[in-house]
Amino acid sequence: MADRVCVARIGAAHGVRGEVKLWPFTEEPLALADYNPLETEDGARTFHVEIVRAAKDHLIARIDGIADRDAVQALTGLELYVPRDRLPPLDDGGTFYHHDLIGLAAQTKDGTPLGTVLALHNFGAGDVIEIGVDGGATMMLPFTDAVVPEVDLDAKRVVVVPPGEIEVREDE
Repeated sequence: MADRVCVARIGAAHGVRGEVKLWPFTEEPLALADYNPLETEDGARTFHVEIVRAAKDHLIARIDGIADRDAVQALTGLELYVPRDRLPPLDDGGTFYHHDLIGLAAQTKDGTPLGTVLALHNFGAGDVIEIGVDGGATMMLPFTDAVVPEVDLDAKRVVVVPPGEIEVREDE
């Protein structure tokens, strides 16, 4: 999996002519078609995606070889990947792919373990980091510089400042 990055998920059918709702996980949603062909997680199947238009929170797309609603329904929920080497290179300015954070250890500034990064979400108001803690519980925290001041990919960890411990500067 480290050599593949999930860039989209196929949603429900849109209409009866084979169009799909497609949820992109790329910084620029319409750029998704630039990564064609897209693949299944195991690389066994490939898909060529044509973006028809942007919708409120997703894209409407056509997939080559998919011509009707039933064919789309068979693909609903399928995640689409690209080999990592086809993605744009990252600069060294503290940028990373969300995919790189999954599985990293989460700890406080003093090194106390909190859990493991399970996912990053965006529900419309900014990124949220989901951390799995012992016992199956999860924490959902804003993925901001104040709450996650350090991402260290080499050390495979993120530093988390729980919201109650964030230092608030008061302007004088």
